[in-house]
Amino acid sequence: MAPFTQSLFGNTILDWLIALGIAIVITAVLLVAKRLLARYFMGLAQRTHTDVDDMFAGLIGKINFFFLVVIGLWSGSLWLSYSGEAHTIVNHILFAAFVIQAALWGNSVIVYLLGKTTRLREYEDASAQTTLNVLGFLSKLLLWSIVLLVILDNLGINITTLIASLGIGGIAVALAAQSILGELIASLSIAIDKPFVIGDFIIVDNFLGTIEKVGMRTTRIRSLGGELIIFSNTDLLKSRVRNFKRMEERRILFGVGVVYGTPYEKVQAVPQMVREIIEADEMTRFDRAHFKEYGASSLNFEFVYYVLSPEYNDFMDVQQRINLAIYQKFEQEGIDFAFPTQTVHLQYPEAQKQYQKPEGTHE
Repeated sequence: MAPFTQSLFGNTILDWLIALGIAIVITAVLLVAKRLLARYFMGLAQRTHTDVDDMFAGLIGKINFFFLVVIGLWSGSLWLSYSGEAHTIVNHILFAAFVIQAALWGNSVIVYLLGKTTRLREYEDASAQTTLNVLGFLSKLLLWSIVLLVILDNLGINITTLIASLGIGGIAVALAAQSILGELIASLSIAIDKPFVIGDFIIVDNFLGTIEKVGMRTTRIRSLGGELIIFSNTDLLKSRVRNFKRMEERRILFGVGVVYGTPYEKVQAVPQMVREIIEADEMTRFDRAHFKEYGASSLNFEFVYYVLSPEYNDFMDVQQRINLAIYQKFEQEGIDFAFPTQTVHLQYPEAQKQYQKPEGTHE
């Protein structure tokens, strides 16, 4: 027993071994309890339709192993006797472990709440995911900033002076990271103003596609060709963005030309014919129909109507139906579509004789 009675840092080796044994036992018990609780809540989550138990199962899963080790070591340290300074250090470590673990739980709660809100609103408001992504980032940033300040304050650091110093240093950092801050502000502007949201079909300059993700620095667009186009948020806000998803209806302007020589009664009837065809379609709203002008080789008519759907496929389907109906109606009425032609009239017979070939000439 003599070796175990030797003193080491104010405690016998036997006391150190007992303290280590207590730490190992407490840590093992906590690990087993964590596993049993996680299994219980996972089973409960499968039997119920609510997702609150899912959140609790996630919180238990977020219990950090090193947090349990710190609790075990602290429990073992209670067996030992040590100076007040060492006791203060142990308390600081334990406090920091508790605060960090609480932050991990808080982060899980934020993720859960944001995910639930997104699921509830994704069919009502597509902009919810964009806004919640930004708010989630800011919430986590605020949470961990508070954790850092609380730990520093517990260590005896004057955080008031630190915050003032950070304010001065923050100006220098802001100047050095203008582009990053600019992208962050741009993402906040997109989240608040919502010029576009996930799922919108937009055109930016010569690029077009569907919004897939709005991040803190970039926005990703899936083009019609399938490739992924990545824009910086500041570039998007500086560009002229055409958002086709926000359309409520599509305006169509088209023209038809008929041949010269069409009887007056039929020319007069063309606007009313086309109007009736447009109004007969349930997905259209008629605007106007007019005999517009005398063209170089046709009598030109102009028509305007609206398709009561923003979808491009609906737009093309309606236009096709109306075009076919106009073709059929003109065929029934004997109205000929015009195409580019030229007619040459020889006004003076004498001029024609000058171009007649002399007798006896051959081709």
